[in-house]
Amino acid sequence: MKEKEDCFLKVKKDYLRFLKKEEILGKSKAAKIESLKKIYIPMSFWIEKKYRKKGKTLFLGLSGGQGSGKTTVTGILKIILKKFFKREIQVSSIDDFYKTLKDRNLMSYKIHTLFKTRGVPGTHDINLLKKFFYNLKKISLTKFKSPKFDKSTDDRFKKGYWNNIKKKPEIVILEGWCVGAKPQSKALIKKPINILEKYEDKNSLWRQYVNERLKREYKSLFAKIDHFIFIKIPNFKMVFKWRLLQEKKLRKKSHSNKKIMNYKEIKRFIMFYQRITLQMIKDLSKSASVVMFLKKNHEIKKIVFR
Repeated sequence: MKEKEDCFLKVKKDYLRFLKKEEILGKSKAAKIESLKKIYIPMSFWIEKKYRKKGKTLFLGLSGGQGSGKTTVTGILKIILKKFFKREIQVSSIDDFYKTLKDRNLMSYKIHTLFKTRGVPGTHDINLLKKFFYNLKKISLTKFKSPKFDKSTDDRFKKGYWNNIKKKPEIVILEGWCVGAKPQSKALIKKPINILEKYEDKNSLWRQYVNERLKREYKSLFAKIDHFIFIKIPNFKMVFKWRLLQEKKLRKKSHSNKKIMNYKEIKRFIMFYQRITLQMIKDLSKSASVVMFLKKNHEIKKIVFR
């Protein structure tokens, strides 16, 4: 108990500063403090325990619906694990491993037009991701660069802007909406679940291809992860609401309004993610090592450790 109190005192200031920077508004200071004490500190102690038990680089996958707060959660965990436990942390997003716009245009021409839109399994560069894992697992890590994706231009940054990884991390968190997603049965794939699938993927070619990727490359990739942390959204309607907020933030940060989506575009965009998001709610709610249950106001209702 005393150790957790020490942790709280050590990280409190950095945690509140981070929330302010991230523009996490609407929550009272008391509610933020309670989240730190009841959610993030216990999670960090759980991660530290898993790392000590493994005794070498621990790989964590963190997923949840779009706009559920994955980046915020990983940011907070990084503060605690670094500041209190003195761990070397590497947080990466699967979004940074999207294929280039040129490659996705080629996919849309060769396989299906819907592959022009980033997001679904098949639009990530799996070889880059595997290389990333391979480099991090090396006993003597020599510095390397990991890719960075610019959502405002919908393309990968040039290599000069990539992230430099100079030190071997003790804990790696790979966050992303589809991290840990599992494939569906053929019967489920055939039945469209929204108007995008019904009218733009009439023969189910696009979703079959996505499902195959989950069965093969993504399955072997996710097998490299030791534990999964899942942020469970209350329902899919919230994805639209939260994604809208995300785009507003992106618009503020971006110097140009290039490729930042409006209301109508977001409505269509989230349809690409709907099938896998709903399946993940079913699967990962049961199989993830840690499940964070979100309320409609974006607050964490409870956390379950398995």
